[in-house]
Amino acid sequence: MRRLLWYLIAGTRGGVNRAKIIKLLNERPYNVNQLAEIIKVDYRTIRYHMDVLEENEIVTSAGEKYGMLYFLSPKMEKNYETFLTIWEEVVKK
Repeated sequence: MRRLLWYLIAGTRGGVNRAKIIKLLNERPYNVNQLAEIIKVDYRTIRYHMDVLEENEIVTSAGEKYGMLYFLSPKMEKNYETFLTIWEEVVKK
């Protein structure tokens, strides 16, 4: 999981936005539109990041279409401290 998080957060262009999404979802569930408004990024960009995070089992979803809510996966919840450590390293750079 550590390697996957390094790749998703530090190894790709969208890593900062994905980290912001993970941090927000740690607080409570959100839908894509809410995340786009909070992060101030286009809806389609957030949609793309959510697909990447879901594909890599970082987030899970519940509901349908625009009302679909996203949550951190149990796997991510267990590794949230690892994520924070990685995020701190990325922010230092």
